[in-house]
Amino acid sequence: MKTLITLFTLSVLIFIGTGCSSKKRVVVAVKSLPTWYAKPAQSTPNTLYSVGEGENKSEALANALSNMASSLSVSISSEFSMQSRVREGSIKSIQRDSVSKVSSQVEALRISNYKVIHTKEYGFQRYLIAIQAEKEKIFSSLLKEIDQELDIIQTKYEESFQYDTLKQLSFFKQATIQTQTLKNTVLVMNILDSKFDDTLYLDKLLEIQNRYDTLHSQITFSIQADRNSEKLRTVISNGLSLEGYKMRTEKQDKNHFIVDISSKVSRAKSYGFDLARSAISIRVLNYNETICGSNKLNITGQSTQGYEIAKENVAVKLQTMLKKEGIGKIIGLEL
Repeated sequence: MKTLITLFTLSVLIFIGTGCSSKKRVVVAVKSLPTWYAKPAQSTPNTLYSVGEGENKSEALANALSNMASSLSVSISSEFSMQSRVREGSIKSIQRDSVSKVSSQVEALRISNYKVIHTKEYGFQRYLIAIQAEKEKIFSSLLKEIDQELDIIQTKYEESFQYDTLKQLSFFKQATIQTQTLKNTVLVMNILDSKFDDTLYLDKLLEIQNRYDTLHSQITFSIQADRNSEKLRTVISNGLSLEGYKMRTEKQDKNHFIVDISSKVSRAKSYGFDLARSAISIRVLNYNETICGSNKLNITGQSTQGYEIAKENVAVKLQTMLKKEGIGKIIGLEL
């Protein structure tokens, strides 16, 4: 009986051992990448190619488009460096901008005119894709985009005349910020199509900048303050001067504005400190005394040397706020 049990046990062990050893010998075939992905097509002077991968088709496509923009950026950066040495005229000063700005602009392009040429599900949560795009179509898309942007700017410019000069200035400030992006777009278009004449576009962008500079130079301010706000007058005046605005006595014209400052100050003590709790009201008035900007601030000055020094500390704290937030936010204007 013992002999039969022993033989049976031995047989079971041999069977299990044989089964385990056979599992170890199972080899999973390694999938090879498709040739179009492993060795993607090289971009040509007229056509861009790119590949990407992701957990699904949408993610793979997004990565492929990002890779395409990056490759275009490298290509344009190279050509840009060469052209910036040989081009003359209005474009030359703009091309002195760093290559990185152009690269960033290209990488932010929305490439919509592309074609999917290969796709493949490659294992669990891995999708491969290959795309192509024609430079001519990218150029056409940018041309349409810049024309639309300039049309919008022109429409807003015409609408701005119904507002006072500060409102107009705010519009032109935003427009000049936008022109920086549009200048880079023009540069990209120059590289995509060497026959592109950028003169008209550069002239329009320069005109926007000139309009802002001219309007900015015409605007003047004066400041009026009550007795509790005299220490704040200098802070506000200096803040406006640092932004390039001229200070002068009141003049009744549409380009002159008055900053009116009033304060209610309450005296207190706390833990050995003298406190000057100030409720500050700021208004900006145009030539016919219509309010075009306002703000309210609550600042508590403190000192161990007396109440008058605590009041002066209010001005010090206002100066700190101004450096951090800017004069426009302090007086309630978009400057």
